[in-house]
Order: sequence, then structure tokens, then C-alpha cells
Amino acid sequence: MNIKNIFINNCQKLAAMFSAPSRKHGQVALLLLGLGLLVGGLSLDAVAQFGGGDDFAEYNSDRLDSAIDVIFAYIEGSFGALVMIAAGIGAILSSAFGQYRAALGLLVVAVGAYILRSITSAFFEVDI
Repeated sequence: MNIKNIFINNCQKLAAMFSAPSRKHGQVALLLLGLGLLVGGLSLDAVAQFGGGDDFAEYNSDRLDSAIDVIFAYIEGSFGALVMIAAGIGAILSSAFGQYRAALGLLVVAVGAYILRSITSAFFEVDI
């Protein structure tokens, strides 16, 4: 098979994909889009002009930090205790009535309100 036949065959397949896409074509297109996003995102550190020098703009995050501290103070304080108690009672009542999915969800809310600061520092690598 020569190069001209290979080129024509691939062009026919590409035209068929655009004129009447199948599920397989959609999955291949989404796979290529995901790979493109992954390669584009990971190659940012490899490109010299975007390499984390002094070219990036500095911003002041004091207002954002203070807002986050206020939210954490509410969730870890009396409001968080209220959320934990309400979710715990809701989990007990849900499990008593046989709604185990709802009970599990409420249990996650109760525990999440208790350990929110630890989860945040573990996943986002910040000390709040």
C-alpha cells in the first residue's frame, strides 16, 4: 500500500467520523481532548518562559485568608457543633427508619464538620 492510499483511507475515515459520528468516535474524541488537556497542563512547568520566575504577579490574599478564618471559626465553633448534633440526630433517625444511605450521608456531614480544618490542610497543603 502506498502513502496516497493510506492518506485517502484516513481522510475517508475522518470524514465519516464528522458526518455520522458513532459512540466509539465520541469516546476517542473525548480521550484525545483529555490527553490534550493533561499534556497542556503538565507541560507548563517544562516551558522556560513560564517557569515560575519573577514574572508572575503578586497578589495580596489577606482579605481572602480572613474570610476563610471566619468561616472556619463558625464551622469549628458553636455553629459547627449545631451542625454536628443535627446531622448526628438525623443519622440516628434515618437509620432507625431504614434509610441507610441518608444516614451515611448525614454521618459524613457530621464528621466533616468536625475535621474540616484537617481535611483542608491535607488536600490543599496549606496551614490554616
